[in-house]
Amino acid sequence: MGAFSITGGQSLSGAITPQGAKNEALQILCAVLLTPEPVTISNIPDIIDVNKLIEILAQLGVKIVKHRSDSYTFQADEVNIDYLQSAEFKEAGRGLRGSIMIVGPLLARFGKGFIPKPGGDKIGRRRLDTHFQGFIKLGAAFRYNKEEHFYGVEAKRLKGTYMLLDEASVTGTANIVMAAVLAEGTTTIYNAACEPYLQQLCNMLVRMGANISGIGSNLLTIEGVSSLGGTTHRVLPDMIEIGSWIGLAALTQSALTIKDVHWEYLGQIPDVFRRLGIIVEKKGDDMFIPAHKNGYEIQSYIDGSVMTISDAPWPGFTPDLLSIVLVVATQARGSVLVHQKMFESRLFFVDKLIDMGAKIILCDPHRANVIGHDFTSSLKATTMTSPDIRAGISLLIAALSAKGTSIIHNIEQIDRGYQNIDSRLRAIGAKIERLN
Repeated sequence: MGAFSITGGQSLSGAITPQGAKNEALQILCAVLLTPEPVTISNIPDIIDVNKLIEILAQLGVKIVKHRSDSYTFQADEVNIDYLQSAEFKEAGRGLRGSIMIVGPLLARFGKGFIPKPGGDKIGRRRLDTHFQGFIKLGAAFRYNKEEHFYGVEAKRLKGTYMLLDEASVTGTANIVMAAVLAEGTTTIYNAACEPYLQQLCNMLVRMGANISGIGSNLLTIEGVSSLGGTTHRVLPDMIEIGSWIGLAALTQSALTIKDVHWEYLGQIPDVFRRLGIIVEKKGDDMFIPAHKNGYEIQSYIDGSVMTISDAPWPGFTPDLLSIVLVVATQARGSVLVHQKMFESRLFFVDKLIDMGAKIILCDPHRANVIGHDFTSSLKATTMTSPDIRAGISLLIAALSAKGTSIIHNIEQIDRGYQNIDSRLRAIGAKIERLN
């Protein structure tokens, strides 16, 4: 297992370009299974989770041509569906939660799809019911092997229907949409997720020949077609990385420019950081965060009550950035209640921040009250272990602001979501080294 050695307290400067969006790339890559024709995708992030999925596609028989580090062409004209029953697939699928999204395309095109219970971040229960209930409503037969934790769905032909999703699951919506585009008749999905990455998937499917209306809303209508063709697609910049760099600039009191952010897809992200007192400036399609040498002050509500920042399905604030908000608040003026509604284990990393000197009261698994230092005292360097992707980047940002040298173990968790993060941070002045 690797580790990062980080010497904090350095002022950063310059520009950083966000990578392609991890969560979009995982959906888009699964969609190449819907057609035998070539699909070319660019701005793919070079990270562990995405590369694992590309390897699964290769083992399925998808022909892959790599043009550059972030650009590939995929052609699924000779898919080996039997690979899904192999021991190799059962092992590979367990290591990547995003692998669940191959089931919808395979079910639609080949009449069957299998998946082992996938892994991913240990942030609480992440059930798969929405996915499989959707497939069942489309006419698939479902089975589950409890001993091997292996799921399967099969259908001779999927048939469109109306469904009200029990939760606005992004991956669940994506999976059901990919199954429905080749189903017979009309499928109506209410309480659908409407995140930008889901919109990107739907728009790509339309270019491939799918008939989808209501894109961007929580009510999708899909008229099934008999086949889909090839296309080209460019992945959006990763909004979670953009939010991470906003937090990094504020906590290290550094002036940073974040390049090509696609403002129209950021939703509430800039405004939530502004509520923490952070100046976020729009310069064309770039974002500029000035050095906050006098700190930043958390706003209060109109009636003077304490600010609460919580997550919600899009267009609400993404849960993936609440850990960044929490870390940024440790040096603000004032206090804020961070309410993580979706996952019950995502705030448990705060004990590491408390060890660094942060003033945080963990009220329960979902809520933490943060009282900011206002830069009157620095966080202290320490040795810690990254529990998941988002907590890992938050601890890394905390270490970059702390005095002294911190060590972060289990950085494979960070590498799962952030490409070449150490070299990219060194380019803007950070003192960070990768240790074996």
